[in-house]
Amino acid sequence: MTFSDLVYAGLGVGALAAAVLPRVVFTRPVSMPMVFLAAGVIAHLLPLPAAPVDPVGDRLWAEHLTEACVIVSLMGAGLAINRPMGLRSWAGTWRLLGITMPLTIAVTALLAWTLLDWPPAAALLLGAVLAPTDPVLASEVRVGEPTDSEDDEDEVRFTLTSEAGLNDGLAFPFVLAAVALAASAGAGWSAGWIGEWALSDVLGKVAVGLVAGVAVGRLLGWMFFRARPAALRLSEHMEGFVALGATFLAYGVTELLHGYGFLAVFVTACTLRAAERSHGYHKVLHEFTEQVERLLTAFLLFLLGAYVAAGGLAALTWQAAAVALLLVLVVRPVTGWLAQLGFGAGPRERVVTAVFGLRGIGSLYYLAYALGHDDFGGLERQLWAAVAFTVLASVVLHGVAATPVIGRLDRMRARAAPGDPP
Repeated sequence: MTFSDLVYAGLGVGALAAAVLPRVVFTRPVSMPMVFLAAGVIAHLLPLPAAPVDPVGDRLWAEHLTEACVIVSLMGAGLAINRPMGLRSWAGTWRLLGITMPLTIAVTALLAWTLLDWPPAAALLLGAVLAPTDPVLASEVRVGEPTDSEDDEDEVRFTLTSEAGLNDGLAFPFVLAAVALAASAGAGWSAGWIGEWALSDVLGKVAVGLVAGVAVGRLLGWMFFRARPAALRLSEHMEGFVALGATFLAYGVTELLHGYGFLAVFVTACTLRAAERSHGYHKVLHEFTEQVERLLTAFLLFLLGAYVAAGGLAALTWQAAAVALLLVLVVRPVTGWLAQLGFGAGPRERVVTAVFGLRGIGSLYYLAYALGHDDFGGLERQLWAAVAFTVLASVVLHGVAATPVIGRLDRMRARAAPGDPP
């Protein structure tokens, strides 16, 4: 038996499991990510000729694998959302982005600074990389496939999915702020970086991401649905792999223009959806994207489980574990609730939206990216241990709770009288 034979067999089993598991665990308090995490742990403990998983030593691989998974999931999220973007219709999303995300970053950074005694740059980095939410890891709390109706999405699923689609890109300025702060500390403390950061990393790159996303989305919308040459009207051919072309085009062009590619991919998907909102081709694109996303997510969570089993949490202290649990159980729920004060959703929906702020693949990407620019005082393994534990805790806690909580909320919503909050 060679290592390549083992890899092929493992990939085959994993792909089949990724297809079967969502249907098997659909009504149970367990999720597919939990299964693949456990599989990674078990596989590492078996006497197999597999190389140890080390995101510190193989940082570049970790960065690009997680990057690919994130951008594919962003395209899928944007294509799935039926509700047109607007100030009022997306009010819950704007509240979570404008209030919950900055507060979560600030409080998590403060906890890391005080409890872990980390330097400010490393503390800010931890807060920034743990800011993005990822309902991909609990399918019950995200919207389903595209439909003809703009009003068939409940507020919890819509808000969590749209928040995840945008905060994966909007967390980037804070990650870059941590990198700039680390560089400033190494050269002697200075606040001179703040002006350039605000102008370039916040305003400039966000603007480029938004404009590029809209431009690519409109171009593809014209090409898919209204181009005169039949060969260009890809909606008539119903080929799902085109979603990957749209994803990589939006991301690559935006990054070449020094904008935020994550933001552009989601905006491209939303713009493309708006071009012909009720067209069946969106369902084809979404289904293909979801399948690729599921495979990538399963593979990465398998590797994360193997990393944990290989001693990835050896550098985890009780203080770091406390920060992670406080983030998942206290910081996100409280800041999510505060952001929704005065919002029109019912109280139960506001609680569920606040609680289910999952941490996932985006956090792993941001950490790998940041550590490629600075070692943050030699805290690489401590940072990886803290982030891996947070993702692990989020996957398990939210994965167990998602099915019963969302199921109960759906039943209460179905029994509620029209116009009454659930």
